[in-house]
Amino acid sequence: MAGNGANAPVLSGNEIVIPIKSDVDVVIARQEGRRLASELGFNAGDITLIATAISEVARNIVNYAIRGEIVLGIVEELDKKGISIIAQDNGPGIKDIALAMQDGYSTSKGLGLGLPGSKRIVDEFEIASEIGKGTVVRMKKWKRQNINSRSWV
Repeated sequence: MAGNGANAPVLSGNEIVIPIKSDVDVVIARQEGRRLASELGFNAGDITLIATAISEVARNIVNYAIRGEIVLGIVEELDKKGISIIAQDNGPGIKDIALAMQDGYSTSKGLGLGLPGSKRIVDEFEIASEIGKGTVVRMKKWKRQNINSRSWV
């Protein structure tokens, strides 16, 4: 049963893997994302945005694929540091990604904010899906530089 420790997050190398099968797992994924973002020094607003993006893609796994996983990691490029969020499943796949990315589109009578909303929240967003094989959503959110550390000319 989810939430009894059987679906606890697993540290795999530099990544945290959270199995997603139920709403309880969505909450766990949000909490882990908040914790990691906090450790990386994200501000409170960005921590909330990260948790929201994780929640949206994890909920899609529960609603459409039954099970999958969220993989969280730390990413660094040049002078940037951030968080990587990967949602992957072996569900039915998305027939029309362009349609699924339109605001207001939903197959579950929801508000249709999930994928397009997540894309707006993060700095980098990629989605790949294959019918009958599943979907992978890759997102990155970069930590904003402290405005006081910039030199203005």
